[in-house]
Amino acid sequence: MPSSKRTAILLISCPDQPGIVSAVSSFIGNHNGNIVYLDQHVDSRAGLFFMRVEWETENLALSDDEFLETFNNEIAEDLKLNWQIHYSDRVPRTAIFVTKDAHCLYDLLSRHESGELKLEIPLIIGNHNSLEDVAQRFGIPFFLFQITKENKKDQEEAEIALLKEHNVDTIILARYMQILSDNFVQHFPNQIINIHHSFLPAFAGAKPYHQAYERGVKLIGATSHYVTADLDEGPIIAQDVIRVSHRESLSDFIRHGRDLEKIVLSRGVWAHSQRKVLVLQNKTVVFS
Repeated sequence: MPSSKRTAILLISCPDQPGIVSAVSSFIGNHNGNIVYLDQHVDSRAGLFFMRVEWETENLALSDDEFLETFNNEIAEDLKLNWQIHYSDRVPRTAIFVTKDAHCLYDLLSRHESGELKLEIPLIIGNHNSLEDVAQRFGIPFFLFQITKENKKDQEEAEIALLKEHNVDTIILARYMQILSDNFVQHFPNQIINIHHSFLPAFAGAKPYHQAYERGVKLIGATSHYVTADLDEGPIIAQDVIRVSHRESLSDFIRHGRDLEKIVLSRGVWAHSQRKVLVLQNKTVVFS
């Protein structure tokens, strides 16, 4: 069970070498931190080490600012660690981008309202106004940015300004049917989470389930991933599949697909919000 007290979460990646776990855990213990979670992974092929450690800060002898300097000077520099620190009382400030499909938006907002997803959601952005009433139902401001080929650059600049104004650090594309420009993505590296069906690249386009049904596929899947400049090829956070058969109709395919999209997107968002994901190039380590 996660600690109910305020915790610090340290994510580390570095060249694999002896003594990292001992050095980090000893440092935390020597400053009165009570470790409540520790997991590590070694990629032997790449020679890399990954670690997530979480501890209660109640009795820690270092302030947040003091930790940054002391840990860097005493541990991180010598071991050549790439590291980031997060705190459980600072949850991601999240914007949800939508178009017309409502299933992922309803699921995210319901999980957020029930406390399952620890997020702050200051706004929802749509390129159509179809889901504005859903945002209003949950008491979240909705902003409309209709995008065409002619105004895309200006509209994205306006969106970026709005996101910065609201201190947004995480973006969820909840079936947002608009390709983000490279410039937009570069403002939010490993901070934009997308969901799509797992038929790609076989069944691209607007009606993948129709194509899958016509081809008689036997598995339906979904993938959540971070968005990069390469469309639908960013680091994968979560995936899942279910079996289907010839007995199921097209509407069954679509229903199964939407269910999976909701579940897999929420899993990806949960892992991100819990600071359980480390990205290296185009691959992720997702801690348990």
